Amino acid sequence: MVSVKLHLIDGTFELFRAFYGRKNTRLAPDGTDVNAVHGVLTGTLALLERPDVTHVAAAFDTVIESFRNDLFFGYKTGEGVDPALLAQFPIAEEALAAAGIVVWGMVEFEADDAIATAALRWMDDFDQIVLCSPDKDLMQCVVGDRVVVWDRMRDRWFDEDGVVEKFGVRPESIPDYLALVGDSADGVPGLPGWGAKSAAAVLRRYGRIEMIPDDERDWDVDVRGAAKLAQVLRENRDTAMLYRTLTTLRRDVPLEESVEDLRWKGFDEPEYAALCERLGF
Repeated sequence: MVSVKLHLIDGTFELFRAFYGRKNTRLAPDGTDVNAVHGVLTGTLALLERPDVTHVAAAFDTVIESFRNDLFFGYKTGEGVDPALLAQFPIAEEALAAAGIVVWGMVEFEADDAIATAALRWMDDFDQIVLCSPDKDLMQCVVGDRVVVWDRMRDRWFDEDGVVEKFGVRPESIPDYLALVGDSADGVPGLPGWGAKSAAAVLRRYGRIEMIPDDERDWDVDVRGAAKLAQVLRENRDTAMLYRTLTTLRRDVPLEESVEDLRWKGFDEPEYAALCERLGF
């Protein structure tokens, strides 16, 4: 029996990786920088050559800001992002759509929210859902070996056991882990003194932030500096819960596609040819 998989591409990560990782320069005939777009398209075409890639979609942060910016002033913004990179987001979305890929361009939500929603919605329709990204946020979506994360850059796979091995906590505790430790990529500072080892040890025992006792004397887990950690959490529990809201992916993004829509049926030949001519590919 052939295993049917759904591959979900983190287009934002791919675009950033191509922009900062490719040393060559590629300009469209009109002088527009399209080097990162070329990298995303090349990487996606390589993915499509794999025989197990039959259903695929990609999500982009069309706008860097999201509803999370309304919740926390320090959350990531487009400030400091190279304008040449920002200008390639709509072009990359257009390129993948012309290649026949379902594209979700996020404005209110983030790309990871769309991927998390898709993983939950279609989990029972596929033998496996593969989240193509190294993003720590997406580890919370892992379910056994049914929903897995694939870091294509390092060719490393994370099923549920892999998440536990790397982070020390189960997938459902990843938002709590990131809330305590912080996530600099998203502008989430975490709580002072809480590091990867202490957060993993406590969450491995209690699972969620609200289940951690206020008094370290009630902890039945041995953690270095427990008294100070407990004090910090006691004094900043509301802040920790806000951070967890920021690090928890939404699973209710309005995605209109059906399972059949996700099946890759090939290029939109005229549109793809016109795009390649316009971009000089």
